[in-house]
Amino acid sequence: MRRALITGITGQDGSYLAEFLLEKGYEVHGLIRRSSTFNTDRIDHIYTDPHDPKSKLFLHYGDITDSGQLTNLIYNTQPDEIYHLAAQSHVRVSFDMPEFTGDVTAIGTTRLLESIRRSGIKTRFYQASSSEMFGESPPPQNEETPFRPRSPYASAKVYAYWMARNYREGYGMFACNGILFNHESPRRGETFVTRKVTRALARIKYGLEKKLYLGNLEARRDWGYAPDFIEAMWLMLQQDRPDDYVIATGETHSVREFVSLAFSYAGIELEWVGSGPNEKGVIKSYASSLNPPTSNLRIGDAIIEIDPRYFRPLEVEFLQGDASKARKRLGWEPRVKFSELVKIMVEADLKNLEEMKQCQDVIRKLSNNKK
Repeated sequence: MRRALITGITGQDGSYLAEFLLEKGYEVHGLIRRSSTFNTDRIDHIYTDPHDPKSKLFLHYGDITDSGQLTNLIYNTQPDEIYHLAAQSHVRVSFDMPEFTGDVTAIGTTRLLESIRRSGIKTRFYQASSSEMFGESPPPQNEETPFRPRSPYASAKVYAYWMARNYREGYGMFACNGILFNHESPRRGETFVTRKVTRALARIKYGLEKKLYLGNLEARRDWGYAPDFIEAMWLMLQQDRPDDYVIATGETHSVREFVSLAFSYAGIELEWVGSGPNEKGVIKSYASSLNPPTSNLRIGDAIIEIDPRYFRPLEVEFLQGDASKARKRLGWEPRVKFSELVKIMVEADLKNLEEMKQCQDVIRKLSNNKK
């Protein structure tokens, strides 16, 4: 049985990757941080009692900042493949916490690579690189495009990218960099712009919020579907020789486009008025079924506004990936297109909120019956 170790297993990518590998018959080990609150929501549905002889998923407490623990974990689990997904991955937050971002995202990768080398284990290593590394380099960006990072996060990822290359070329390690462009899903963290949008629109539709505040609406990104990108990670480690690959859809859309399409799927048509920091998303029309009883929407209401707090000190305006190499060598193709991705995320957040409201209604009825 093949064995894999995933850092960042409780994140969006880690949870999808764990599912993917379990379906292929792998024994999966995941590194998780100790917390006083439950942080395993994304993998609870695949977790089984580790004492069950049929269990193939095992979680280990640890941290990417603890090199000794990493070495012990690698030596004890003897993984055939290691997928390094753990990082401080929020670009805006990296400006507020640059030292922490460097320690976790950059040096954390070095700790893991050095732990592999010291353990003496022959394993295949995947490094989660990022399209943010390209920064201000003009699109389309491919494996030969120079890195011009525009954030502490992107700078840390560039460092980690080159460390993976150094260990591959210097020590003969099977190490691959997957330069993944933006990839989203209903499991995306709620502070990332795509999920922030779909979650807020569900709350606006049901009358729980009145406005959504955003930053740069002009930023253009190459958005794909996370489960599609997970397959590309795995394919990289199945090749005869290690290499680096850009993974992207080749399409690019602005944040404004994402917002407009998302709200349209919820039955709300937006009109954009004003410009710059004064631009607003105003309700042009809405489905008659929305109002009432779920909300108090009115034509002309400004429900999207700009908040300067969400602008970065340095912006990356245009990312568009050229995944020709991955298509040719890995046989990889994105299956879910932009419009379908947005619809998947909108429907998931609407469903989540509706189920939550139904639970609250049941609790309220039970409470009233006791009075």
